[in-house]
Amino acid sequence: MLNAVGQLLPIAVGVAISPIPIVAVVLMLMSRNAAATSTGFALGWVAGIAGATAVVTAAAGAIDTGDDSAPSQGVAWAKIGLGVLLVALAVRQFRARGDHTKPGWMTAIDRVTFGRAVGLGVLLAAVNPKNLLLCVSAGLLLGTAGLSVGAAIGAGAVFVALAATTVVVPVLGYRLAADRLRAPLEAMQRWLSANNHLVMGIVLALMAASLIGKGLEAL
Repeated sequence: MLNAVGQLLPIAVGVAISPIPIVAVVLMLMSRNAAATSTGFALGWVAGIAGATAVVTAAAGAIDTGDDSAPSQGVAWAKIGLGVLLVALAVRQFRARGDHTKPGWMTAIDRVTFGRAVGLGVLLAAVNPKNLLLCVSAGLLLGTAGLSVGAAIGAGAVFVALAATTVVVPVLGYRLAADRLRAPLEAMQRWLSANNHLVMGIVLALMAASLIGKGLEAL
């Protein structure tokens, strides 16, 4: 299990430092309905990461229980394929690093309800291509690690907890010390908004290199 957790750590960090959800939760914490929307977003973010990772883990585990030779080749090529997709997304992020246009939903944060915040959290975690590919990568590694069900659940829980820290921790911290956290959160939001594409491009490139390397090693 510890070996699987070690392999999942870089991917969890990649999900955790994804700029868009951090900016979203900071904006919600500074909105008129901060408590409800930020809590809903955090719940949706955790559910989205857990759901996407669990589905891929189950699917990868089912594939890996077949013939000894074919599945290993298939899994290796799947990792390489995911790595290539991450490279393409990384290149796209680097090319867009001068674009600081905010998505429409960011300008409408004050009108977001609890339910919509939950949906937005799920959407950014499990539907957004960048985060979805990272969750798919985690599920693929977890499902082919040869773990028991209990160990896989434990390793997956560690992954989800680490991946969600940068959204969940600000929400919890804001409830305890809202006044002291407002200035640091505003500074973080400004920096991430300005460097969103660069940060995400670096994260995706690192994850791509790791996956392609693991896939080539297994061939």
